[in-house]
Amino acid sequence: MGLYQRWRRLRLAGLQACALHTGREAAGSTPPRWLVERLGLFEELWAAHVKRLKSMAQKEHRTIQITLPGGQKVEAVAWNTTPYQLAKQISSTLADTAVAAQVNGEPYDLERPLETDSDLRFLTFDSTEGKAVFWHSSTHVLGAAAEQLLGAVLCRGPSTECGFYHDFFLGKERTLRGSELPVLERICQELTAAAQPFRRLEVSQDQLRQLFKDNPFKLRLIEEKVRGLTATVYGCGMLVDLCRGPHLRHTGQIGGLKLLTNSSSVWRSPGAPETVQRVAGISFPTAEELKAWEEWREEAELRDHRRIGKEQELFFFHKLSPGSCFFLPRGTRVYNALVTFIRAEYTRRGFSEVKTPTLFSTKLWEVSGHWEHYQEDMFALQPPGPRRDNPTSHPTDTLALKPMNCPAHCLMFTHRPRSWRELPLRLADFGVLHRAETSGSLGGLTRLRCFQQDDAHIFCAPDQLEAEIRGCLDFLRSVYAVLGFSFRLALSTRPSGFLGEPYLWDQAEQVLQRALEEFGEPWDLSPGDGAFYGPKIDVHLRDALGRPHQCGTIQLDFQLPLRFDLQYKGPLWLSPFQVVVIPVGPEQEAYAREAQQGLRAAGLVGDLDTDCTLTLSRRVRRAQLANYNFQFVVGQREQSKKTVNIRTRDNRRLGERDLTEAVQRLLELQSSRVPDAEEIF
Repeated sequence: MGLYQRWRRLRLAGLQACALHTGREAAGSTPPRWLVERLGLFEELWAAHVKRLKSMAQKEHRTIQITLPGGQKVEAVAWNTTPYQLAKQISSTLADTAVAAQVNGEPYDLERPLETDSDLRFLTFDSTEGKAVFWHSSTHVLGAAAEQLLGAVLCRGPSTECGFYHDFFLGKERTLRGSELPVLERICQELTAAAQPFRRLEVSQDQLRQLFKDNPFKLRLIEEKVRGLTATVYGCGMLVDLCRGPHLRHTGQIGGLKLLTNSSSVWRSPGAPETVQRVAGISFPTAEELKAWEEWREEAELRDHRRIGKEQELFFFHKLSPGSCFFLPRGTRVYNALVTFIRAEYTRRGFSEVKTPTLFSTKLWEVSGHWEHYQEDMFALQPPGPRRDNPTSHPTDTLALKPMNCPAHCLMFTHRPRSWRELPLRLADFGVLHRAETSGSLGGLTRLRCFQQDDAHIFCAPDQLEAEIRGCLDFLRSVYAVLGFSFRLALSTRPSGFLGEPYLWDQAEQVLQRALEEFGEPWDLSPGDGAFYGPKIDVHLRDALGRPHQCGTIQLDFQLPLRFDLQYKGPLWLSPFQVVVIPVGPEQEAYAREAQQGLRAAGLVGDLDTDCTLTLSRRVRRAQLANYNFQFVVGQREQSKKTVNIRTRDNRRLGERDLTEAVQRLLELQSSRVPDAEEIF
């Protein structure tokens, strides 16, 4: 019972609606009621799960084929054999070092029985996926320790590229003191020494809400994230947490664990934001690896850019403007030199520099889709209300500081009609951006609330796309070569909750993959890591100590052109609006339909405008604004002679032509793919 000797009584104001209680009920070693009830329900559900699993193993008893890396096939028993058992058959070393498995490409617990014929791969700590599993399991250990030591209400606990963190709530007025961190770390170490197993359990939504009825943060996550009829939870000792997994077999696989920092963070939700405590840490399979990391960290602290910036009087940060950098004269010189370098590269590569506003109505972000997906990371403000001298004036829109430049560049593209001759249109912007990063995530110049970046957007036709992607990759390689950076590329594909049609994503991902293969540099596949609006190529750099940093990115966005209705006047052979036939009056409608049918029979795009409620000139103008390459106007004269009077979208009048000859000429222009069909017709 030594793990329960430090319970504290906490009353969490503002969360009474969820009957939230933490801490011990009275002095002594008794765990709090809510924890005992949660664990009791989990054990009850676990017993039923074990019974069902045993029944399935008997009912579905059959031999299945498991394909290992390299193509070797081994036999297993459905609903009985686990990946861990197969790892032991291969080698004891693999069984000891494996942290999880991948079954048919999906993450999988080592102790979870296999169900059908499968491709099996083992993950170790040496791989990126293995580290993610290892550190995610470690954050569950941290969560269990926080519950036991502090009576914490757990919020979320992900792995990161360099470790893990856990956010938890201690009450409105309670924060975690630095002096408590060593004690919390010792509890973590006791939990790892106990080698407590991780147990995966699938539960219904009702059972999920019952398990976490005393935790409003989990209830919010269930409401926002759980879409299916069931979800998975993991038990580990007295901890029960909502999680997709997978996890380690047991906590004893964590040989070395160290807690590094504690800070405050903000839990964002539809209601008022809550201040939560964030503890970050690192862990390794062995104590020796942890010791080597600590030595490496000492060296890293000597090279910390924040320390160097202060010592060399380059820049500094101040609590009165958190997440924003003050560049001193020497630092400003370095900054300006970098801008000059990138500006020269932009000019050499055909980019045009522009400047756009910093403050926009949130209506812009609603159109772009960012307000739905990115609102929590934006700074929004309400302008002053109606003036006293004009109380009848309408209230102004909510405004937001721009976190990125792309919607503004879309406005710049669409502020006037664009021709295919202007494509590709390459716009570059060094404008100031603001993002509402939580205080716990800020990290010097690598994570800021206010920053500028060499940000550019290329508007191009579909047939120009691959060439532009190759140009961007060459741009990256040239810049990083000058700066002395080595890099590695990753193709990030569509995530859950993506916008648009799957077939468009497939096409876009194929374009990026072909460009990467032609580029010739090594690259990795990052399934599900794309932005909500399109796939991307991420560029990962390593600093002087070999630490990875996600830096440049090439994003392919096919949603913004649709959302902003971005159009250009394309050549005839690519145009979805080639010809519209316009009868002068109802008497010519039958002949107009004949002309339309002739166009379509020849394989051309031919439309018909018989809206006689508008004047002829207005219908012609409407067709030109809709970007029809040609308008065939037919009146009484044209009807009698079987001709058409031809105009172009630029309002050039080509005169009267024989209908059959006009159709034949359009076919010639289309088959030759000329860019200027209207001019040479």
